Amino acid sequence: MAQVGAVYANTVLVVGIILAAAAFASAFGWAIICSKYLEGIARQPEMRAQLMGQMLFTGGLMEAFPMIALGIAMFFTFANPFADAVKAAIGL
Repeated sequence: MAQVGAVYANTVLVVGIILAAAAFASAFGWAIICSKYLEGIARQPEMRAQLMGQMLFTGGLMEAFPMIALGIAMFFTFANPFADAVKAAIGL
């Protein structure tokens, strides 16, 4: 039974790492998107409206990444396939 507890503990640890990495990647992506937006405005100020639309669209795609990671993390948290495999292996 201790093996199942270890699987749950390790799953929680990995889920935390997944969520932290997704948050960091999203923040880093937003930083790059916004810096390139400002760079584009500095080069061609008349393109501001078009660049803003493209920045917001790309930012929306960037925000989808943490939501997908959250969904995967919740799957591993609440429907842990590894725990079931360990239970079947030790005969529980």
